[in-house]
Amino acid sequence: MLTQFSRTELLLGKEAMDKLADAKAAVFGIGGVGGYVCEALVRSGVKKFELIDDDKVCLTNLNRQLTATHKTIGRYKVDVMKERILEINPEADVTTRKCFFLPENADEFPFEEYDYIVDAVDTVTAKIALVMKAQEKGIPIISSMGAGNKLDGSRFRVADIYDTKVCPLARVMRRELKKRGVEKLKVVYSEEKPIRPLEDMSISCRTHCICPPGAQHKCTERRDIPGSTAFVPSIAGLIIAGEVVKDLCGIQTR
Repeated sequence: MLTQFSRTELLLGKEAMDKLADAKAAVFGIGGVGGYVCEALVRSGVKKFELIDDDKVCLTNLNRQLTATHKTIGRYKVDVMKERILEINPEADVTTRKCFFLPENADEFPFEEYDYIVDAVDTVTAKIALVMKAQEKGIPIISSMGAGNKLDGSRFRVADIYDTKVCPLARVMRRELKKRGVEKLKVVYSEEKPIRPLEDMSISCRTHCICPPGAQHKCTERRDIPGSTAFVPSIAGLIIAGEVVKDLCGIQTR
């Protein structure tokens, strides 16, 4: 029978499509990378999602994030992404959590329900805690390394964290995970040397913050505000989604 996934089934087969439909993907971080992960997963046949992010769509997200349009500014990213997933597949089952994943709240998440975890969060502390929780529960996880301050989408690679190079975030993750006895972690990282963003205060969130009053997390809290483009984070997200699909289906391509 012809369905919206028929073209995918021509490549993967019905058994693989059934596995995708039964799997629950937890996507932590629905930003420039995580949004495209969700998009590709739902279009691939994944039907069960948990979306975790406390951010709202901001004007500066419009240059790269799938959830961002002028109509969605000020709305929670997880709500916008849920609507988009359901527009693509009305049969999808999507739960949302309007919070950031932190070591302090790690035990509040139903990890036993997840079949795959996507780490698309920004902070090292949260990434490490998420990896440790996934390892504890025996859940496959893939982590996004740095996608900011890059211009060449062709430099992304899929590798174990201990085989990465160039990426500053991956270097920190290697060191911290080694301390904790983590032996492996699948990541998507870029071998492009990060570009130093311009220090132009006329276009900087540092001096022109537009986050709503009372916002718990602001760009101005960051030590550095990275530059970004429409095409680099999206490539990272699509690569991650491809790895998730292949892993869930048991497909080996390398």
